[in-house]
Amino acid sequence: MANDNRSDDSRLTRRHYVAGTGALATVGIAGCSGGGDGGDGSDGGDGSDGSDGSDGSDGSGGGSSAPVEVLHGWTGGDGAAAADALEEAFNEAYPDTGLEMNPIGGGGNANLDAVVANRLQSNDAPGSFANWPGPNLERYEGALGTVDDVWEENGFEDVMVQEAVDLHKQGGSYRAVPLGSHRLNCLFYNVSVVEDAGIDVDSLDSPSALIGAFETVASETDAVPMTHAMSGTWTTTQLWAAVMLGVNGYQPYMDFLAGDGDESAVRSAFETTAEMLENHISDDAASLNLTQSNQKIINGDAAFIHQGNWAAGAFRNAEDFNYEDDWGFKTFPGTEGMYTLHFDSFLYPSNNPTPEASKTWLEFVGSAEAQVAFNQFKGSIPTRTDVSMDEFGPYLQETAEDFANAEYRPPNLQHGLGATSQTMTALNEVISSEFTGPYNVDAATQGFLDAMSN
Repeated sequence: MANDNRSDDSRLTRRHYVAGTGALATVGIAGCSGGGDGGDGSDGGDGSDGSDGSDGSDGSGGGSSAPVEVLHGWTGGDGAAAADALEEAFNEAYPDTGLEMNPIGGGGNANLDAVVANRLQSNDAPGSFANWPGPNLERYEGALGTVDDVWEENGFEDVMVQEAVDLHKQGGSYRAVPLGSHRLNCLFYNVSVVEDAGIDVDSLDSPSALIGAFETVASETDAVPMTHAMSGTWTTTQLWAAVMLGVNGYQPYMDFLAGDGDESAVRSAFETTAEMLENHISDDAASLNLTQSNQKIINGDAAFIHQGNWAAGAFRNAEDFNYEDDWGFKTFPGTEGMYTLHFDSFLYPSNNPTPEASKTWLEFVGSAEAQVAFNQFKGSIPTRTDVSMDEFGPYLQETAEDFANAEYRPPNLQHGLGATSQTMTALNEVISSEFTGPYNVDAATQGFLDAMSN
């Protein structure tokens, strides 16, 4: 693995979170839609951060007698199936607590984020909402209550992976509960297409080797070498991060997240990503969303796709499309020994209309029952260390083993753990203006370095 010459004490054990993402700017609630600049300057909160040990509630609302309203963004495919399974499991476990699941669609949580921001600013908070922990919590500064009691009463600190313990705190208190962990450094492929091309997937050990495989697919088959959804910018930012890790290794990636990126490392990642996108994706990529892109793998119209392992959830839910027989997985070339970390979590608003019911919901989210119900369909793994993987199938069982044995678990860039929402907005604006075709490596390199250092 590249950049493997660091001391053993810098390596990541199963219950040790690697810090080092650097100082990250605080983002107001109004900026959480991904495109806002803070609007009226309000943080959308009621002024309470729950740090005094209270739940941040104003004491009104229906308490446990009113149903808890839960907002999330899982509206199609694997996400909808996982959300339905989660809802069914909650209703069975807590038949006396009402639940109002409110799905809000939109790529990369953009619409969900906008709705949450508007609701919080309007003093009309939901009981809970799905989002990401880590630096992403900064966008909700002052608008989240504490759920320390939920963590303590359920012993979550003792059963959650250490990254989950560390990343769900803000101001010294827990503000959210994790539901599952996704992996971002994934490469999926259609087995038949790859076999027809004569490619040995196990031999792909670098991004340059992967580009060589793309060339082979193009010359030996009628399939698209790599399907890539470009109807939004987030997929390209996410791909760039995988390439950055694959080309340069762990430490240059972490230095970049800390605002101390090396210009040559960032540039080489953009050069490699540009080669992939200029020469090896489909002509209709600009109009594809993620579901349509995944479908090209299922249909045998494309050989490879880079995505988080939620793609495996989509493959699992496809009819007669089975792991190893029809689709396969490989760690993104060059990132062997790494698990690029991502969490799905539920947050607790401070001005909570149903404080007790909302805490009941979060207690459930962190339970083994909920994490089995949701993650087996979502293509993710539990954040609890005491959950049996028997119901998860071979791919997710292998993913759990990779998580446990990973030498490094770098935080993802695109989904909240590696950068604040404000920084992500800046990065995606660079992709939109400079790297959607034509691919301006010089401008994109400088734009990314500037975004992370500000």
